[in-house]
Amino acid sequence: MSEVAPNIREANKRESVTGSSKGFDEVLVDVKNLKMHFPVTDGVFIPKVVAHVKAVDGVSFQVYRGETLGVVGESGCGKTTTGRCILQLEKPTEGEIIFYGEDITKYSPKEMIDVRKKIQVIFQDPYSSLNPRMKVGDIIAEPMHVHGIITDPVERRTRVHYLLNVCGLATAFADRYPHEMSGGQRQRVGIARALAMNPEFIICDEAVSALDVSIQAQVINLLEDLRDEFDLTYLFISHDLSVVRHICHRVAVMYLGNLVELADGDELFENPMHPYTKLLLDAVPIPDPEIEKTRAHAVIKGEIPSPINPPSGCVFHPRCPKMVDSCTKDIPQLREVKPGHWVACSEV
Repeated sequence: MSEVAPNIREANKRESVTGSSKGFDEVLVDVKNLKMHFPVTDGVFIPKVVAHVKAVDGVSFQVYRGETLGVVGESGCGKTTTGRCILQLEKPTEGEIIFYGEDITKYSPKEMIDVRKKIQVIFQDPYSSLNPRMKVGDIIAEPMHVHGIITDPVERRTRVHYLLNVCGLATAFADRYPHEMSGGQRQRVGIARALAMNPEFIICDEAVSALDVSIQAQVINLLEDLRDEFDLTYLFISHDLSVVRHICHRVAVMYLGNLVELADGDELFENPMHPYTKLLLDAVPIPDPEIEKTRAHAVIKGEIPSPINPPSGCVFHPRCPKMVDSCTKDIPQLREVKPGHWVACSEV
C-alpha cells in the first residue's frame, strides 16, 4: 500500500498537499446532517420494515472549489454511500446537499439533468463500469450526445480524440472495445468519460484501488494534472491512506456512518487526534522491513458493530482504548479543537 509513495512525483506532492485548506474560500458542495438509512424488510407477501441499516448517520462537511477532499475509513463505514447520495443515485433519508446554493436533494429527476452535467463520477471497477458492447469512442461520446452538449457527430469524435489524448491514450483507442485494454487504460477511459460533460465536481470512488501499484501512481498523477488544467474539484473516496496523503488537501475520517475527524492532510497525518484515526494510521505498513519489524503495532480490538443496531453514545466506544463512562451515553459532536481541525471525541 505505501509503495505508491516513491512513484509519485515530488513536485506534484509538494504543490497539491502542502497547501492549507485556507487557500480555498468558495464552498462548492455543502453537505448538512446527511443520513441514509436503508430499510430492512421481513415477510414475503406483505413485507414490513423491521429495522434500518444506518449507512450514513448525520454527516456534515464542505468541499471547497479547487480542492481534493479525501474520505477514508474501513469498509462499510459509509464512504461510498455518501458519494452516491451527493450524486443523487440514492435519495437521502434526511439532510441537505447544497450545490450552487440549491438543495439538490429536493430536485426531481428532470431537474437533476442539468446538475449531472456539473457533477460526475469515476467508478471503482474499470472492468464493470464500461459497457463491453460499445467501442471506447462511443462510450465517451454517449453523454455528450444524450445531454446535447455536442450535436454534430464529427465534432463529437474530435472531442473524443482530444479527451483520449488528455488522459494519456492514443486516438486509435476510440475504435477498441474495453476488453482489448488493460485495467489502467480502462480507468483512463472512465476518466475521459467523466470529463466529456465539462464537470466542475468529480467523485472518485476508489478510483485506483483496482489497479496495480505502478499504474495507481500514473492515474494519481493524471488526476492531479487534470485538476489543475480543468479547475476541477474532487471528492476522493479511498481506503488507501498513502494515496490519500499524496493527492488530498483535506481528509475526512468516517466510522460506522459518522464523521469522526476532519483536517488538512498534513495536519491529520502528523497530528491525529481521534483514537480511531490514530489506530487507522498505525495500521499502515512501513516499506522498510527493518523499521516495520521493530515498531509496536496497535490493533483495533473487537469487530465493527452492526449498522442496524449501532452502539449508544459514541459509536467507536466499544473498541476505543480511551473509553470512559460518558462515551457510552453522550454522542460527541464534531467540534473545532484547533483552526481547521475538527474532532468528534469528548476526550480530546
